[in-house]
Parts: sequence; C-alpha cells; structure tokens
Amino acid sequence: MTPRRNISSGSKWEPLLGYSRAVVAGNTVYVSGTVGANADGTIPEGAYAQTKRALEIIRDALAQAGADLTNVVRTRLFMADMGDFDAVAKAHGEVFGDIRPATTIVEVSKLVDAAFVVEVEALAVI
Repeated sequence: MTPRRNISSGSKWEPLLGYSRAVVAGNTVYVSGTVGANADGTIPEGAYAQTKRALEIIRDALAQAGADLTNVVRTRLFMADMGDFDAVAKAHGEVFGDIRPATTIVEVSKLVDAAFVVEVEALAVI
C-alpha cells in the first residue's frame, strides 16, 4: 500500500462526515469537492466569486500536500444551474488557462446548501 497522508482544512464537516479536504497517496493528491465558503462561514455571492473562493481553498490544500495548481491534471465542476456556466468558466479559466487540466462540468439538482451554486474537485500529480 502506498503511504497515505490526510490534509485537513479545519472544516467542522470533516470529522462529522468522515472525510479529508485532500488525501495524498504516493505522488497523487485527491482534493475533495470544495464549495466556496469563506473562512468565517459566509458564502460569497454569485458563481464567479464562489468558484474563485473554491479554487483558493483547493490551492491551499495543494500547498499543504506539497503541490500547487500547476500539478492539477483534472478538475470536476458541479453546478446547480448551467446558466452560471460563463461565470464559472471565467473563474476556472483565470486559474487554469495555461495549465489546462482535463475538466468535466455537470449540472446537479442541488448542492449541500441552497446558497452554494458550484462545487469543485481536483486531482493533482506531484
């Protein structure tokens, strides 16, 4: 078995649900689905701001794992409304425009809280 290291963001949900913000296994970093909540628990307004915040949280988790955004090879975006595509795409493109990971975008019926409109997952190889 490849050594494993769990990365925590300190979220109250991690112990409750039994998950880690990210898991490092070998040279791969798996970042859990991430919504764009601020550290104080507030939720940014709009798909662009939420996507940017989610990507900041992912960036921070990658840093704890010894990686950075340039190591990301795949993202998955779950959107509550595909009508927000342009805003989500803009935020994702600003971060990954030169990196260009494989990406999947799907519309889902709802996320964990109705105030969230996007959730982002990432996979990185160090």
